[in-house]
Amino acid sequence: MSASSTHAFYDRHTHGFVRAATATPRVRTADVAYNAEAILEQARSAQDQAVDLLLYPELCLSSYAIDDLHLQTALLDAVEAELEAIVAATRDLATVLVIGAPLRRNGRIYNCALAIARGRILGAVPKSFLPNYREFYEKRWFAHGRDCTGLTINLGGENVPFGTDLIFAAQDRPGFTFGIEICEDYWSPNPPGTMAALAGATILLNLSASNITIGKSDERHMLSRASSSRSVCAYAYSASGYGESTTDLAWDGQGMIYELGDLMAESTRFDREPELCVVDIDTQRILAERLRMGTFNDAAEAEGRPEDSFRRITFDHQPSPGDHGLKRAIRRFPFVPNRREKLDEDCYEAFNIQVDALMRRIEATHAKCLTIGISGGLDSTHALLVAAKAMDRLGRPRSDIRGYTMPGFATSDDTKSNAWRLMKAVGITADEIDIRPTARLMLENIGHAFADGEPVYDTTFENVQAGLRTDYLFRLAGQHGGFVLGTGDLSELALGWCTYGVGDQMSHYGVNSGIPKTLIQYLIRWSAQTGEFDADTGAVLEDIVATEISPELVPAGEDGQIQSTESIIGPYELNDFFLHHIIRWGQKPSHVAFLAWHAWQDAQTGVWPIDFPEERKNAYDLATISKWLENFLKRFFGFSQFKRSALPNGPKVSSGGALSPRGDWRAPSDAVADVWLKELRENVPD
Repeated sequence: MSASSTHAFYDRHTHGFVRAATATPRVRTADVAYNAEAILEQARSAQDQAVDLLLYPELCLSSYAIDDLHLQTALLDAVEAELEAIVAATRDLATVLVIGAPLRRNGRIYNCALAIARGRILGAVPKSFLPNYREFYEKRWFAHGRDCTGLTINLGGENVPFGTDLIFAAQDRPGFTFGIEICEDYWSPNPPGTMAALAGATILLNLSASNITIGKSDERHMLSRASSSRSVCAYAYSASGYGESTTDLAWDGQGMIYELGDLMAESTRFDREPELCVVDIDTQRILAERLRMGTFNDAAEAEGRPEDSFRRITFDHQPSPGDHGLKRAIRRFPFVPNRREKLDEDCYEAFNIQVDALMRRIEATHAKCLTIGISGGLDSTHALLVAAKAMDRLGRPRSDIRGYTMPGFATSDDTKSNAWRLMKAVGITADEIDIRPTARLMLENIGHAFADGEPVYDTTFENVQAGLRTDYLFRLAGQHGGFVLGTGDLSELALGWCTYGVGDQMSHYGVNSGIPKTLIQYLIRWSAQTGEFDADTGAVLEDIVATEISPELVPAGEDGQIQSTESIIGPYELNDFFLHHIIRWGQKPSHVAFLAWHAWQDAQTGVWPIDFPEERKNAYDLATISKWLENFLKRFFGFSQFKRSALPNGPKVSSGGALSPRGDWRAPSDAVADVWLKELRENVPD
């Protein structure tokens, strides 16, 4: 990292990240001193990795599987003594620890979680639901904590907050707020962690001693994922591991952290060695999602506003010094399917959302045909594939699709050839209309310099061609009793990279309007490689994906250089990254730049889409990211909303968002981009 890393921009805490970890410490059955040292060993390791919040398994101080030994006074005395030693040893640690221990209070024993920070016990949370079925007998030893609110417990001579009504919040760190539940609590129909989330906790922690059986790991994943999604939070889970008694049970030491339903990190199971599972949690993303998800706040209101009934325990958190980067996998292509085991299913689903929507529109309009312009580029290619599948499923011939290639002043032989190859391979009714004579006449009629032989290739020159193509398609659709199938995609709509009115912004149905350029590229490649179409079609598709993206409206220069879309509006891979984080999560520009810099600064590491071509793996420095992000903000917020406000119908495809004025995105057409540009310029270093 460069010397400029001293700028606040490079500090993950500035952007609301909390480094959380699950711990699987060494454990020896009922050996409290041994377990205490193992807890501190993991705490020191976490400190070295600048972990802010460290979660341990249930009853890790005493060990869990000790049955009636929980009732032994000697063991309980040892727990309290070693707890004092742990607290004293944390005075110089920045990491907040959450450990498990059996604690006595008022003639009862409680299975507790204790939050410890800088030599202070912040509070103790008792387990709400005690399993007492099959292999579990916790009610034999422990009292439940469901009615424990507003109480304290004496530990080390101090009265410490005690109860299930505690959430813990770092001062001056918005978003660093956590709640606690213990093992069985999240197997219950009404997990107490949900109430903690409704009270403001962005992170839920689960200390668990869940023994392992076949299939139980999947069950834990299901519950953790559901909790993080339903409660709009991050969810960390840590289960007991090697060293617990195997008298009748076995343990796998599973640790995992989810964020808003996404698995962020997972430990190695059945590991004999101590282990930390570390990841940076984006609390800004969580808070932003709660703002936009009215149901979350309605639920809090319906529960009587839990924030008023929970005690908020604050602590001063000073992060570990030093530069530790970002421990978080950031997807460069957030719209592109990225689960290998689900890859075919995800692509099939995305493709068939479009197919199904188009089928319904064909049936509703009783269209005799579909009219589509075929350029040999990505968007029209994908729209044609969707149309072909729609006709197949409706039992109609593909010849009911009327495709037209319409060469203009800058159409290359390659793209024109690909357009013809594609139309023939797919088996549609194909034709060609040379728009140059009509375009030249229009330019002459409006007094454009190009008509007099001058090489003036301005916006008017481009829009005359784009408009004529769409005008022809509308008239052809009317002539043949069909409708115009739009080909423009979500990325172009975001950037305003489309000709308004009778241009590629308009159609009778915009089948690609919910799908960004990066996903279109991926789906075309998927179509070519998975046998969705025949071999001849697949060969054409591979050639089209490999072609430079260009509107082909301006003739090549003297050096033979063709008009490049991405040199004007920026790389689509960056623009789609910006689009996802801004429209889906509402993140501010400096936060998006921070994420993009970590995602794209090194082409050799990070999360690439599955089977992504090596030759297309790019890297971008912060200056390049800032340049194109500023361009995106100007185009998206500043002067292209009026095009989206008049958007034709089209299906939403990705949960990452869409831009229909009737759906995901509603905005005024005359807004300005000043707020977003100012935030970017003030918070991202040059």
